[in-house]
Amino acid sequence: MEMSSRDIPFIDLSNQDEKLVARAVVKASEEWGVFQVVNHGIPTELIRRLQEVGSKFFELPELEKEAIAKPEDSMDIEGYMTKYEDEARNAWADHLFHRIWPPSKINYRFWPTNPPEYREVNEEYASHMKKLAEKIMEWLSEGLGLPREALKESLGGETVEYLMKINYYPPCPDMDSVLGVPGHSDFNGITLLVANDALGLQVFKDDNWIDTMYITSGIIVIIGDQFQRMSNGKYKSVVHRATRNKEKTRISWPVFVESNLDQVLGPLPELTSGDNSAPKFKSYAYKDFKIRKLKQLTLDD
Repeated sequence: MEMSSRDIPFIDLSNQDEKLVARAVVKASEEWGVFQVVNHGIPTELIRRLQEVGSKFFELPELEKEAIAKPEDSMDIEGYMTKYEDEARNAWADHLFHRIWPPSKINYRFWPTNPPEYREVNEEYASHMKKLAEKIMEWLSEGLGLPREALKESLGGETVEYLMKINYYPPCPDMDSVLGVPGHSDFNGITLLVANDALGLQVFKDDNWIDTMYITSGIIVIIGDQFQRMSNGKYKSVVHRATRNKEKTRISWPVFVESNLDQVLGPLPELTSGDNSAPKFKSYAYKDFKIRKLKQLTLDD
């Protein structure tokens, strides 16, 4: 396995030619399954504040963080969790999960109350994030030859869920035996991620692990399994991982855009109606797809 010095596609959303931007997004999603956008409309100061309040939470005493821990008997993933030296997953990370959209799905029980401004910052960020995600979904829908709302509506329309995860990777003394997060593809439709200045995200392409060079206030966009399957394979669900850093703390803020668990998803019918357009994937309720993938069961013949 080799490392590559190439970087993922970079797209400036301030370009006045929207068709050119849309083509770049589609091309990157087809060839890479990941790209980075700048001038995306989310204020730089808001991203800085998001990073500040998230970092402050992880600096709190362990007992205070555990006040919003994921309940041991919960089937959901919301809450604070630690995985330091988790031998089963070979991982070195803490993280916090909570939904940020839609309002009906938010459980503030799992939102930190310290720092006090955490809620205000995350609610403002959620509003901007939803706009950006929906714009990208519109371009991806058009890239499939479908109406702009096609992917969003097929994912659940206004019931689409936005799940914030904060990954906290402290300096790791054992560089040879653990990863921050091992290689995987995301279950969901699309992930939008910001990070601090410590390198660590790698994507797998052409048998190489490629370091992602994060641009300050950029957003890294990752295509997930739901969109790969809905697009009948046109868009690629990229395998990626988080590496550890011996000297610096790395923190990232991915937002996972996904359907509700009962939504049945598979190749969109409009893409499989022609003679040469047989479905490449089976349709599953999202909860069943996640279970089968987690248990490494067969998904498609």
